[in-house]
Amino acid sequence: MHITIKHIKNIIGIILFLIASILITSNSYSEQSAEEVIKDRKALFSKNYKIAKRVQSLSNGGEFDSAKELMIKMSENYKNLLELFPENSKEGFKTSSLPFIWEDKENFNLLMQKSSDDMVKLASLIETADDINLSIKQSMWSNCKACHSKYRQPH
Repeated sequence: MHITIKHIKNIIGIILFLIASILITSNSYSEQSAEEVIKDRKALFSKNYKIAKRVQSLSNGGEFDSAKELMIKMSENYKNLLELFPENSKEGFKTSSLPFIWEDKENFNLLMQKSSDDMVKLASLIETADDINLSIKQSMWSNCKACHSKYRQPH
């Protein structure tokens, strides 16, 4: 009985730690300066682009396990991007984001969530896809294009 209570205390401790970690992480973006937020989101978008190119290459080479790991990382990055568009980061510091993001925030957030969900879906079906390139185009590159065409300044 004593061991059971000890395990329950440990589990409760872990749960409390995880909850505190989540709260601290979500508050950290709101406390960052506009410059830090813009730099963070630019770096995350850049990272996702590099990962996307690697996913394409690995998938075409049949290296599905490595590609899947990267797809999951991209999914996590899209979720993190949801927190990187606070009101104070609309302009400056060479942002390529259009002000329309903040005017259409609900749809922008839905697109980021869809992008995240599509990467998880792609990871689950990539090995059995009849046309790997078509699956990647539909689940990955089309989301990139949708965001760029609507929410990013042309470059």
